Amino acid sequence: MMNSSDQNVGTVNPSFDIEEAEKAKTTSNNELIYGVEDVPPWYLCILLGLQHYLTMFGSTMIVPLLVTPAMCIQPTDPAKGEIIATLFFTSGIVTLLQTTFGLRLPIVQGATFSLLAPTFAILSLPQWKCPTAEDIAAIENATNMSVDYAEIWKPRMREIQGAILTASLFQVLIGFSGAVGLLLRFIGPLSIAPCISLIGLSLFGAAGDFASKHWGISFLTMALIFIFSQYLRNVDFPCIGYKAGKGCVRVGFSCFKMFPVILAVVIVWIFCAILTLTNVFGETEAENGYYARTDIRMSVLTDTAWFRFPYPGQWGLPTVSTAGMLGMLAGIIASMLESIGDYYACARLAGAPPPPTHAVNRGIMIEGLGSIIAGIWGTGNGTTSYSENIGAIGITKVGSRRVVQSSALIMIAFGVLSKFGALFVTMPDPIIGGVFCIMFGMITAVGISNLQYVDMNSTRNMSIFGFAMLMGLVLPQWLNDPANAASIQTGSQTLDQILLVLLKTSMFVGGAIGFTLDNTVPGSPQERGILAWREQLVDNADDDASDAYAGKHDATYDFPAIMPYVRKVRAFKFLPICPTFNVNAYKYCCRKKQAVRNPETAVRTPETAVRTPETVATQF
Repeated sequence: MMNSSDQNVGTVNPSFDIEEAEKAKTTSNNELIYGVEDVPPWYLCILLGLQHYLTMFGSTMIVPLLVTPAMCIQPTDPAKGEIIATLFFTSGIVTLLQTTFGLRLPIVQGATFSLLAPTFAILSLPQWKCPTAEDIAAIENATNMSVDYAEIWKPRMREIQGAILTASLFQVLIGFSGAVGLLLRFIGPLSIAPCISLIGLSLFGAAGDFASKHWGISFLTMALIFIFSQYLRNVDFPCIGYKAGKGCVRVGFSCFKMFPVILAVVIVWIFCAILTLTNVFGETEAENGYYARTDIRMSVLTDTAWFRFPYPGQWGLPTVSTAGMLGMLAGIIASMLESIGDYYACARLAGAPPPPTHAVNRGIMIEGLGSIIAGIWGTGNGTTSYSENIGAIGITKVGSRRVVQSSALIMIAFGVLSKFGALFVTMPDPIIGGVFCIMFGMITAVGISNLQYVDMNSTRNMSIFGFAMLMGLVLPQWLNDPANAASIQTGSQTLDQILLVLLKTSMFVGGAIGFTLDNTVPGSPQERGILAWREQLVDNADDDASDAYAGKHDATYDFPAIMPYVRKVRAFKFLPICPTFNVNAYKYCCRKKQAVRNPETAVRTPETAVRTPETVATQF
């Protein structure tokens, strides 16, 4: 989630003028160059769309690099590059859907870290553990044939596909039914903080495994990311630009603030390539620095085709299990709640009014549909909104929807270019480990930051948070031992697997404990942080709804092209995802029926209904 430091935006200029833009930058740091509905020239759409692509690139690329080893995909298998390309391809499709029919704000969709913990929990079940080298050798000796590794990892991929696909149906249902407000009545900071924090903490083992292959390279990667993102974040890189009437002028570009991860990775990757060419790194696994070489997986790049079009069911028909579905559900809920905050942050920075109820419902529904698409295509992950791209809007002062749609087309194009995905499979493991250490630490910190709304001087809140965090680490760690996992004996193999997946998912254990205790242990809304958290989450959405009743209307969140037909159908005002949705329509109908039974009861229409802060607060 982004903070609200940029919520006061200036007037949106419908046409691009460099001189006016520079003047706006000096007079008001919050004034936009392009608003949501503005359409920049095509060449700017491409350049700014490429910038959004680069901004989301790091987080999206890291997820399959982390998941594929757990699926038993070999380091030199070209399938790893194909999965990366598929993930970018589906991210582009979902971003197009979200910006065109969903929330309709310039928000980018990509891979989510919230589904990693349940994914690893599912793959740790006995039937999905990777075979050892001895097992492979025994199979080859028994059959006199080499093992087809595709038949090892594809069933695991199909199991994850089915889990994501079915769990995402819940998110679609929540969005379509408008039940988001119902969830927010019971979920507060003490439920969210341990849930999100444990996403990062539970992955420390993977970060350590990658980074430990060469700590020097990993620390160099971490150091550069910190230098670029923190020490040099306010330093502009000098560039040359053209301005009408003045010719070439010196301009500044905030490359360190916008692309710290990509810059660090590229620099260290080049450094590793130089040390590889000069044979500083060892040439065998037993020698120091071998895993930092850039040529040990070069065969993946040469074996991968230049172009490959991802298609549904490319790894086979997804398989569905109850244990997998329920395990993924915890990650889906966490991802959904994070996205709600991103919606309001994006609206502030893009100069749009706060999203009304129907837009939020539609955004959540499209995200669920996006995860279903990702499950059908086989990315090994789902989709969620990207906070870093929302931050890029605040930096560039370009909030145009068309720019993000151009970025979506770029994602799709690179998703078809398989060589591009295969290139990043050759990245040395220590570089990936350095990026993991920074990213997982940031995810942990984002979760803990939710406690800013809670009274942490209260022993009630400290007890709940501390206990939820500790048990979220202790119980899954204990169950990682097969002997301990075997102690779960309910008499039903299906129920055993369900409990094992849920209890090995750190974010579920911590989130469930935090949720249960926060809603049962006595405490005031102020002490629990409920009021402050809901206020920042929803921001001024209710004010926007009040303006709509006063006769004001903003077309930002309307459907494209078909709104005249939608307005003609009165039944659509009861549909929570429709722009004509009237939240008071149900109340009006109920009061009207009551008035028929009791004529003395006054009937209030939506136009005369008065909404006070107290009544607004009870909606969530």
